[in-house]
Amino acid sequence: MPDEAVVHRLVVDGHRLARVPAAQESPLALTRRARRINRELGRLYPTAHCELDFTNPLELSVATILSAQCTDKRVNEVTPALFARYPSAADYAAADRDDIERLIKPTGFFRNKTTSIIKLGQGLVERFDGEVPNRLDDLVTLPGFGRKTANVVLGNAFDVPGLTVDTHFGRLVRRWRWTAQTDPVKVEAAVAALIPKKEWTVFSHRAIWHGRRVCHARKPACGACAIAHLCPSFGDGPTDPAAAAKLVKSETEMVATS
Repeated sequence: MPDEAVVHRLVVDGHRLARVPAAQESPLALTRRARRINRELGRLYPTAHCELDFTNPLELSVATILSAQCTDKRVNEVTPALFARYPSAADYAAADRDDIERLIKPTGFFRNKTTSIIKLGQGLVERFDGEVPNRLDDLVTLPGFGRKTANVVLGNAFDVPGLTVDTHFGRLVRRWRWTAQTDPVKVEAAVAALIPKKEWTVFSHRAIWHGRRVCHARKPACGACAIAHLCPSFGDGPTDPAAAAKLVKSETEMVATS
């Protein structure tokens, strides 16, 4: 019987898969494999970036709150009018609730999101002179902010490295056997120990893009995956290249559903 703890030598898209230890992998080997995956993803997605449109930290903060249970594409359709009407934290703090609800309704859960946005504006005005702070410890105290939102804002608005542990990110690092943790904070700590800090933000984008395009939750496109030779979970989805290729989302499809 083959050893289930390794990826067996199979030919995928013309390339022979190397054995990738799972349970027996040493910490050093795991780090090397993780960093190689990061490099391969960098070649695969050289333009990976935050897909929410923004011009300043406040706009990104609001857009990230709106992105909960909503596609980035839909958020980007809503935010131009919202940002034009409410350009500052003070504007959100004094906003008419019905007006914000009307503007953001297409993003879903608009009542809860409106509450978060208004309270965010109030918190910024009362505690931070109307400016979005650039420290994680401060950001996570704000309404509408958890560690994920804080790291999105830090990494993309302030260029402070941060790991964005969303559902795609968590799914992929578990499939890669970097960690078995499901708690986002523990996942973040595990990945932080493997990937150089300066790469945290861009690695987050690469992993999320790969999760949206190839490594889907229900049926990953294993046979069309450029990093299959490094993945202990190869075989969770179709391994036939032709069948797997049909599951890969195009750039347009990825944006529309992300």
